[in-house]
Amino acid sequence: MAAANPWDPASAPNAAGLVLGHLVASGIASQEMLNISKKSTPCFVNFSRLQQTTNIQAEINQKNLEIELLRLEKDTADVVHPSFLAQKCQTLQSMNNHLEAVLKEKRSLRQRLLKPMCQENLPIEAVYHRYLVHLLELAVTFIERLETHLETIRSIPYLDANLKKMSKALAKMDILVTETEELAENILKWREQQKEISSCIPRILAEENYLHKYYNTIMPSLPFISKVHVQTIYAK
Repeated sequence: MAAANPWDPASAPNAAGLVLGHLVASGIASQEMLNISKKSTPCFVNFSRLQQTTNIQAEINQKNLEIELLRLEKDTADVVHPSFLAQKCQTLQSMNNHLEAVLKEKRSLRQRLLKPMCQENLPIEAVYHRYLVHLLELAVTFIERLETHLETIRSIPYLDANLKKMSKALAKMDILVTETEELAENILKWREQQKEISSCIPRILAEENYLHKYYNTIMPSLPFISKVHVQTIYAK
């Protein structure tokens, strides 16, 4: 409930109201002066606005604090929230039961592990049969390539030395390729020369036959050459 205005004569009677009424009745103060004095000054208006702004800022800070608390609760929900804690307790309980069962059957499990599994069938659900087929294919491929993989792993420490040897072998191969190219060029040149010689041989033979026939035709026409000299020439 709003408090009575002490400057208003019509409000509930109090000492200030009685004094103001007496002043108005005696003519010392007029009603207009009292109405003017009831108007709030700008400084008080600014104070009220500042108070409202302060209150609004306090509410905003309170809301921000509540938002931060909600975010913190959301981030730590899996740790402190009862539902998550219950799920974790159930999981731990199931693990504990499983470990207790393993400990109870420790002797039988140890004997089973020591016994070789030969000619035994493992029960597998039908849903996983296709995955098992794919797994067996991968296992066979891995076993086939196991020796190669092991050799590769063993050769890792000698990788630098092998790279150096490979570099030297490549350099020697380049030299051999260069020498082979030069040898091939020489062989081609030799073939060209042999072709030229082969093409010249018939001509040389023809010239030799021609000279031989020419010599035979000239020799009888020379009377001053004796038979002994001719025989000496043939002997030479």
